[in-house]
Amino acid sequence: TYDSGDYPQALEEAVALSDWHGFEGRREDAAKRGKLRGIGIANYADLSTGYPREWTEIEVCPGGVVNVQIGTMPTGQGHQTAFSQMVAEVLQAPYETIEVGYGDTDYLKDGGGTHSGRSMRMGAIVLSDASAKIIARAGRIAAHVLETADTDIEYADAMFSVAGTDRCISLFDVAAAARDRDDLPDDLKGELKEDADVYFPRAVIGSGCHVCEVEIDPETGVVEIIDWTAVDDVGRAINPMTLDGQTHGSVLQGVGQALMEDCAYDTGSGQMIGATFADYAMPRADTSPPFRTKLLEVPSPSNPLGIKPGSEGGTAVAPAVVANAIVDAMKEFGVDHIELPATPERVWRAINS
Repeated sequence: TYDSGDYPQALEEAVALSDWHGFEGRREDAAKRGKLRGIGIANYADLSTGYPREWTEIEVCPGGVVNVQIGTMPTGQGHQTAFSQMVAEVLQAPYETIEVGYGDTDYLKDGGGTHSGRSMRMGAIVLSDASAKIIARAGRIAAHVLETADTDIEYADAMFSVAGTDRCISLFDVAAAARDRDDLPDDLKGELKEDADVYFPRAVIGSGCHVCEVEIDPETGVVEIIDWTAVDDVGRAINPMTLDGQTHGSVLQGVGQALMEDCAYDTGSGQMIGATFADYAMPRADTSPPFRTKLLEVPSPSNPLGIKPGSEGGTAVAPAVVANAIVDAMKEFGVDHIELPATPERVWRAINS
């Protein structure tokens, strides 16, 4: 059972954002230039599971730095930005004070790595929990230092204050007190750090709808992607700019599968003839279409922050939406199917068959 999502809204938003109803005019303009123009649409549901455990440790240092260690590691997705943003928001500490470390087995107790859209979904839970533990413990230390009851302590903008007074102490000064003072209860002494872990085996579903427009040169069969519209339901979007970037990258990976990537072998020797990046066709910057993107934020009920996967949907949907657009462009020739990858040769043969 899908956990949440507004699938009709995603479809309606994609149709509107892509100017679907104005397409026939664009098709006519392309025909005047000798090109075949097609439009395709496809929906997807992205299942996210992966390794079900994640762990983090957060330490507030007296020098004004918050050190974060976490098991899941980035491979270009922007974890540093999103994780720092997450901790800064919960701790109410300046973003520039957050330093995130990954993959150091001298510190890590567990961690599942980056796969299956799990990093923000799992990481956000443990980062939020550990940050909340730090605030709770630091509040007790602040009450002791300020000689007041725990219930009189208020916290905002990395500052603990006594309600109704101007007496206050910063989060980082609390860390210094925890390290240096010997009059604190034993459970409050020492480094101001807390860890958190989570076991979360439940699947989470992201979804969306993409629209693609292509133009085909009927003389050569070359396909050019002219426009791309992506509407993705990612649950709560921690960093929309990062998510848009991941949409661009995942779509291009799917476009590679749709148009060019192929494991070709020499029929005589059985040797793979596309075995290096010099020979294997991949999408490049000049393949990338202009993007129009929109994020839907229908929270997942499966986790406290409502996060869903937001990085792999484009890879899943791109082959379908590109194939639909190519077939639509060739419909005047009676073409209703094309095998992928839709190389220029295959497209040319379909037109001329």
